[in-house]
Amino acid sequence: MNDAHWHLVVNHFPIIGGILGLGILIVGLVLKNSTVKNTAYILFVVAAIFAFVSMATGEAAEELVEDMPNLGHQIIHEHEELAEKLALLLYGTAFFSLLSMYTDVEKHKYAKTISIVTLLLAIGSSVVGTFVGNSGGEIRHTEIRENGTNAVPSKESVTTDNHKE
Repeated sequence: MNDAHWHLVVNHFPIIGGILGLGILIVGLVLKNSTVKNTAYILFVVAAIFAFVSMATGEAAEELVEDMPNLGHQIIHEHEELAEKLALLLYGTAFFSLLSMYTDVEKHKYAKTISIVTLLLAIGSSVVGTFVGNSGGEIRHTEIRENGTNAVPSKESVTTDNHKE
């Protein structure tokens, strides 16, 4: 398996893990259940680890696909920029998740505040994650692009279009 394949294998978990963690955290906060909240916190840490792996394989995956027909450097660059933002958000969410678990166990007076910060980071991660997933999908799934201007036409399609005239 090459880096592009590894990237495709691991890149879904930071997005899906973040969204699932958000839902679990909301339930944990509503129920005031530490076990449910801790489950979400652990999921955020695992999502951040997968984000790190996804970022590590992303550059090599880019090198493998950037010169393919119907791909433009701009669409890949946009995906990369969004992915970097998501990774930072997930790293922050993971850090505050660990801090939330610690303060909850220690019954610290700021435990609830830190949990709310974790929740806000998780919301941000989920929103940015949906944009990252969509932009990643647009790289190879031209049918989901809003407009065709992001794609560079292949030599065959330019030749075929010129012969139609």
